[in-house]
Order: sequence, then structure tokens, then C-alpha cells
Amino acid sequence: MERFTISLDTPLAEEFDRLIHARGYQNRSEAMRDILRQHIEQERLRTEQAPRCVAAVSYVYSHHERALAERVINLQHHYHDLTIASMHAHLDHDQCVESLLLKGPTQQVRVCAERLMAERGVRHGALNLIPVDEILYPHVHDAQSGHPHLPPLAHLHTRPKS
Repeated sequence: MERFTISLDTPLAEEFDRLIHARGYQNRSEAMRDILRQHIEQERLRTEQAPRCVAAVSYVYSHHERALAERVINLQHHYHDLTIASMHAHLDHDQCVESLLLKGPTQQVRVCAERLMAERGVRHGALNLIPVDEILYPHVHDAQSGHPHLPPLAHLHTRPKS
């Protein structure tokens, strides 16, 4: 780990300390590392240096709005290859909130999320993209695993960048 020092104007340092306290960081270094990671990840996504990502997209809609629930479901099915998981919850008698976890090529994930959030009647849409590396690992089961595989199998690990 490398150590470096930064100088801040007093008002900025005080604001930073308030942020650290409000978010529960143990020290300035932890907070600064998170800020740097977030900035670097967003820059990678902005400049398309992150070809793959995992993402969470969330939105609110009224299930009474004409054909909206069906349009949302059809879009989810259209992008089924990107969807890891989905969650649907009822906020009240009319409003629903949904969250989707997506994984795949960043551009496709972004298009899927933007299409969902652009549906007429969808509100409070938000997308959180996390750039990842995908690494292929060999995978072999022992004889006692209870299910046969032809070794060596490989499986994909997704690891957040930074």
C-alpha cells in the first residue's frame, strides 16, 4: 500500500470530516479510497474502458397504468440473458417498486436499463453500474460431490474492478 499526503482548504477539510462522520468511516483513508474508486469506475464507464459490468436498476410504477406492467415484463424477457435476479414489491395499493440485477456487456446493460426507465409511467428510475473483470477458472468436482461432471470444467468469476 502506498501512502501519500494531500492538502485541503480548511472549509473543504471540515466538510470532508462531516462526510466521514455521517457515513461512519473509521478514518479519512477509507473514505478517500472509496471516493477514488467511485471516480475511477465512473470514468471507466464514461470512456467505455469497462466492457463488462454488473448493475442494479430500480424504478417505481403503477400497476394500474394501462399495459405498463406487461410492457415492463416484455422488456425484462427481451433482456433475459442480462438478468441475474429481479425483485418486485408493493409500496401501496397502486405503486410497485422493482429492482433488477443485471450482468453483461456494459453497453447492452445500459440500453436495457434506459429502455426500462424510459417507459411511459415508470418513475424514479436509477441505474448503478459497476465495472467488472470476468475471469475463467478451472472447476473440478471430487467424486463425492453427488453430481457428475466431466473434468475439467470451468466457471466464470466476476470481480469488481479496483
